[in-house]
Amino acid sequence: MGVSAAPSLGRGRARSAHAHSIERERIVIPRQERGERPRSDVDIELREVKKGLRAGDRYLRVVPREQRFTRRAPGYFEATRLGSRPRGRLERLLAAVKGWFLGAPFASSQLVHERLSKVKALAIFSSDALSSSAYATEEILIILLLAGSGALHDALPIAALIALLLLIVTASYLQTIKAYPSGGGAYIVAHDNLGRPAGLVAGAALLVDYILTVSVSVAAGVAAVTSAVPDLHDVRVPIGVMMIALITVGNLRGIREAGTLFAIPTYFFILSMTTVIVVGLAKVLLGDAPGSLLHGAPPERTVVATQGLGLFLLMRAFSSGSAALTGIEAISNGVPVFKKPEVRNARITMATMAGALAFLFLGITFLSSRFGLVPGGDETIVSKLGKVTLGSGIFYYGYQVATALVLVLAANTSFNGFPPLAAILSRDRFLPRQFSFRGDRLAYSHGILILATAAAVLLAIFEGDVNRLIPLYALGVFVSFTLSQSGMVRHWLRLKEAGWRTGLAISGLGAVATAIVAVVIGLTKFTTGAWISILMMLALIAVFAMIRRHYDWFARQIQVDESELPLPVPSAVPLVSTGGRDAPSYIPPRDHVIVPVDGINKIALGAIAMARELSRKVSAVHLTDDREAAETFREQWSLAVPDIPVHIVESPYRAFVAPMLEYLELLERTEPQRITIVLPSFVPRHWWERLLHNRDVLRLRPFLKQRPQIRVVDFPYRLQD
Repeated sequence: MGVSAAPSLGRGRARSAHAHSIERERIVIPRQERGERPRSDVDIELREVKKGLRAGDRYLRVVPREQRFTRRAPGYFEATRLGSRPRGRLERLLAAVKGWFLGAPFASSQLVHERLSKVKALAIFSSDALSSSAYATEEILIILLLAGSGALHDALPIAALIALLLLIVTASYLQTIKAYPSGGGAYIVAHDNLGRPAGLVAGAALLVDYILTVSVSVAAGVAAVTSAVPDLHDVRVPIGVMMIALITVGNLRGIREAGTLFAIPTYFFILSMTTVIVVGLAKVLLGDAPGSLLHGAPPERTVVATQGLGLFLLMRAFSSGSAALTGIEAISNGVPVFKKPEVRNARITMATMAGALAFLFLGITFLSSRFGLVPGGDETIVSKLGKVTLGSGIFYYGYQVATALVLVLAANTSFNGFPPLAAILSRDRFLPRQFSFRGDRLAYSHGILILATAAAVLLAIFEGDVNRLIPLYALGVFVSFTLSQSGMVRHWLRLKEAGWRTGLAISGLGAVATAIVAVVIGLTKFTTGAWISILMMLALIAVFAMIRRHYDWFARQIQVDESELPLPVPSAVPLVSTGGRDAPSYIPPRDHVIVPVDGINKIALGAIAMARELSRKVSAVHLTDDREAAETFREQWSLAVPDIPVHIVESPYRAFVAPMLEYLELLERTEPQRITIVLPSFVPRHWWERLLHNRDVLRLRPFLKQRPQIRVVDFPYRLQD
């Protein structure tokens, strides 16, 4: 609050010894009664005439309103946080609730501060891959058990093959990170090198895999809880949905804060699992385990074979255990969120993640065979391993808590992969534009909410059963692996950059290996659930095509022929003679017409034409959160519509209604003319088209109706079929 003092309005000669006790006179002058409108963009909240400490002294106290706009340049305004606050009662209530759960909004300029260090990035991006070590071994054993408990000794060779595959895929993705530092992963690589269809298949496969990752990870985490507390088995679905909700809130708070929240559980899991493996290895070496270093232990219970141990069964076990590789591509999708140097930090983080995953996965599989563990019942293999190494005391429960936490938080990898990928697909016009908008905390809120909803629905449909969800899993990720590595093969052959032969060999080997695994998964899991994943991918590809077809059609409908630009400037405004020898003067316009514009298209230019019919004083206003893009737009506008000035309103908090209302109110206070606003919009042909467009302009209407001094004119643009 600022205070300015005017010169004394009068001074009495008599002074009283009790002047300090004299009651002050307070005269408040309402703004609407202050005479002419102020000519400043600083509004006056309060003026009052007050008596001074001495008899007869008076002074004028002026309190300016808190600033809602800053003027960056002529015709360029930036809304402050106060100027971006919601205006409606319901909107303010929702904002208060969001603020309580998520925290205060971030300005777009704070995005650079949301980048991750290697320590936090490892926790965020590797939780999915590392957590898969907690159930990948069990999935191998479950399949081998069909051939009887004697077949369980084949788990270790299968795990070794999967670890070799992990090494190949990691080496290939290290090349991808270097070649595509802007992120996007398999979708960008396949789209750029193999064409749009391959890119869409990769994108659909990844999105499906991210959804399944959340469902499987949360279900596995709940299974770890119910292994320790069996009484909770019947409420595993509500527990899982609640866990998804908590992860969703954590990610809506922003990626850096999510990294802080999730780092401790991830490293706690690594420490706990490493402790179990080290203690287990010590027992094996000291002879305290049923098995030895070179020979496995007899199974803890005998299971009769229901089918023979053939190649097909071994392939099924291999495909189930390949779930250990899910999530390792996440770092290549999120390179831009690393602190500088992004590529180097991302490659170090990925190599660290792969090494940790190989150690945990092979360690659990090795110890399972040396202690003769057999899957079955309501207790997981990692729970049994914890008991035989740590006992059933407090250390075991701490280990189970760590396992449950990391399994649940493994879903966080998807929450950092799905939204950015959906945003890229949105910018390429394959998903609704809203997916590319950042929320209050700079997270892609729409993608986060859609992912959480889809995962919760799947979790409920499959009743939180990990074994029923696993067959749907992994196919999508290996399809994306194959397309990504095939795209890199094409990349090396096309550009032949330095070291291209080495890169070609690594990518080629990765493409062949992952293609084989994808085929194996498709063949062995098709009837048990992989067909659902394939159906989901095909449905997504169809949605991509439909949305892109609509956006292409819409762009053609509103595109302006460059031959029609620049728009012709209307003839000079009529003059009126004041009579006699006085020079003629312009007729003062009665209205100042404002037209919100989002681009140079037929809708915007049609609204400008209507505005010209209403008044000779017309201005366009363009609201944005991207300063560079706004400057580019201003230059393009000045060339296309040279006689209509465009004002830029930068909204760093990505709000639309509140800054636009503040801008109109600013004009209302400072302009002598009446303010008229033309609201351009298009008339959709089908109801679903409304979902594909951000129609913020229409959200202004209810608020403008509350201001009768501002005239509102609609400009509906009907698109042609």
